[in-house]
Amino acid sequence: MTKFSAYERLHQRFERMATIHEASAMLGWDASAMMPPGGGQARGDQLAVLASLAHGLLIEPAVADDLLEAEDDKQQLGLWQATNLKLMRQAHIRAVALPADLVEAQARANSACEKIWRQARQTSDFALVRPALQEVVRLVRLQAQALGEALSLTPHDALMDGFQPGIYGADVKPVFDRYKIYLKDALPQAEALQARRPAPVMPQGPFPVALQETLCRNLSQRAGLEADHSRLDRSTHPFCGGIPTDVRITTRYDESNFAKSLLGVMHETGHALYERGLPADFARQPIGYAAGMAAHESQSLIVEMQACRSDAYLGWLGQELHATFNGDAAPYQADNLGRLWRRIERGFIRVDADEMTYPAHVIMRFELEQALIAGDLQVADLPSAWNEALHALLGITPPDDAHGVLQDIHWYDGLFGYFPSYTLGAMAAAQLMKAARHRVGGLDTALSQGDFGPLLGWLRQNIHSQGSLLGFNDLMRQATGKPLDPADFEAHLNARYLADEES
Repeated sequence: MTKFSAYERLHQRFERMATIHEASAMLGWDASAMMPPGGGQARGDQLAVLASLAHGLLIEPAVADDLLEAEDDKQQLGLWQATNLKLMRQAHIRAVALPADLVEAQARANSACEKIWRQARQTSDFALVRPALQEVVRLVRLQAQALGEALSLTPHDALMDGFQPGIYGADVKPVFDRYKIYLKDALPQAEALQARRPAPVMPQGPFPVALQETLCRNLSQRAGLEADHSRLDRSTHPFCGGIPTDVRITTRYDESNFAKSLLGVMHETGHALYERGLPADFARQPIGYAAGMAAHESQSLIVEMQACRSDAYLGWLGQELHATFNGDAAPYQADNLGRLWRRIERGFIRVDADEMTYPAHVIMRFELEQALIAGDLQVADLPSAWNEALHALLGITPPDDAHGVLQDIHWYDGLFGYFPSYTLGAMAAAQLMKAARHRVGGLDTALSQGDFGPLLGWLRQNIHSQGSLLGFNDLMRQATGKPLDPADFEAHLNARYLADEES
């Protein structure tokens, strides 16, 4: 056997593992969108077995031997293969740090807790899910400790590294601290300016779900998501799942307000477009995946927040909305839609938050989960800690746990370390849009015709096709000329919310 054959064996192994993860992804989508409640126990067993199988493939002794052999002769590899090998090594380090029984126990606990959370959220009963969440947190602490020791990171940093490699608490904290200072002055200024402007007019419903669903599908496809590689379904918590050649997006509908489904679908379409644009030549390889969840969130937010809420796009979209729902045309004018969808409001629900207050929701969760993982905050105290933290940042207190600690699926599904990606992604989206407008001629003219082509083409070249070749800041540097710069996000907010005229 040649030494290069070791890389080929690794390539085949990672392809097999990826296929198992793809099956898990489809089962996870089905659990949220299609599965009857009675299937929860069996689904948890299925996901646990698949997680164990994939983990077992990665920790077999042959993997360590092949990694050493391939690394000894890596000069024969091209840039993409060498980087793929490096990512294989990182995946192996993380895998061998975790006992197989812990991996399976987490899959079972996460699945069980997530099912109970759905009921607890509906009834606003944190006590119902608390025991299950305590078990999830207990296992996550074990996971974080083991990964931290293997990676020479703090436990919470080790969890963050699993979602956005190379970005840690020490990188995020100054960015978040800066934003808290910015928000303290900018939020009341934006509210005061907004109060002096004409109040927006809500389009009058009802808006039939069938019409909303057709519109959402049409807008998603017009943005570039091919119908033969995607599905749109319904779930309690909107998400993008599936695999790059079979992307599944979900939303929820409200017949009194079509904006929730429409903007939610466009957000998930941004995720889906990223998945569709990943390098096909490296599918099912570590380098063929997205460059992390902050990078992923930048793609959903550049579509939803930067493009879809721009004056250029709203002018075109208003005509589409009026043609779909009829009624008075005035509420569908671009200026009114702008006042509706670029409105500052201190609210309890993260997914409904405006782009100025949204980072406060993320900062709060980041700080709470750091305390949870460190053992400084216990699960039983989480609801009160949540309410106090939100009041400190936004001056409001949730009326119940459904509007507070129960609103997000993440912790109940074992996802700790994810939340910073949302705000890092929002900041990256503003920076990328600024660069795209500078480098792509006619971008806003195209958006004014409902055409995402120029923007999508630039993102395909600079972000999507790069896979995981580059780390987050190197990816930003290559696309925009500099690493992540929070000043671009603040400048975007200033232009949109603090200027004398809306922009």
